[in-house]
Amino acid sequence: MDLSIQGLWASMGFLARTVTVMLLVMSLLSIWIFIDRYLLFRSSKKQSLQFVTKVGNLLKQGKLDDCINLAKQYKNGHLPKVFSAALLEFKATSSEGGYNVIEAAKRAIERATAKTDSDMKKGLSTLATIGATAPFVGLFGTVVGIINAFKGMATTGSGGIGAVAGGIAEALVTTAFGLFVAIPAVWFYNYFQNKTDLLGIEMANASSELVDHFIKTTGIEEK
Repeated sequence: MDLSIQGLWASMGFLARTVTVMLLVMSLLSIWIFIDRYLLFRSSKKQSLQFVTKVGNLLKQGKLDDCINLAKQYKNGHLPKVFSAALLEFKATSSEGGYNVIEAAKRAIERATAKTDSDMKKGLSTLATIGATAPFVGLFGTVVGIINAFKGMATTGSGGIGAVAGGIAEALVTTAFGLFVAIPAVWFYNYFQNKTDLLGIEMANASSELVDHFIKTTGIEEK
């Protein structure tokens, strides 16, 4: 029995090969999502840190336009997105009058936070789906392989474990491959879910500090 990759592939039936190809596609997709999300989170963290170190002094000086322009320079950061939305709303409602600028800024922050959180979570549902279904896809290939092994034994009329051992070994490969695909996908999902939660906390804390600054600037109490 040839247990090499080429040998196992050659001995697989159509359904087993289809399952293997499906698992391979799922594995490549999870790796692509990991790379894409990792680069996005790293860029967002880096740009947010750079933005925070510069925006504080501009806020103290009341240079809202400069703060907005600075946020545009770090458009991939999660904190600049929230600050930009809040500052634009604060500036617009302050000039119009008749509005509670604090409440308007808070609503803008909530919208920007929800959108940013949604953008950060893109692809995570796919990782969760791969992690949950890949073992069952592999198990399906195993069941089909075992059925074919017993059919072969019935056709040849030979009995004993030796007659089906090779077919069962080949069939179990798809289960092992399914687990190989699922385990990293679950790790990736949990990793990015934790990262998203941490970014959500950062946005909430930064937004609270920005609202406090607006209250001090306008003298309007938060409801």
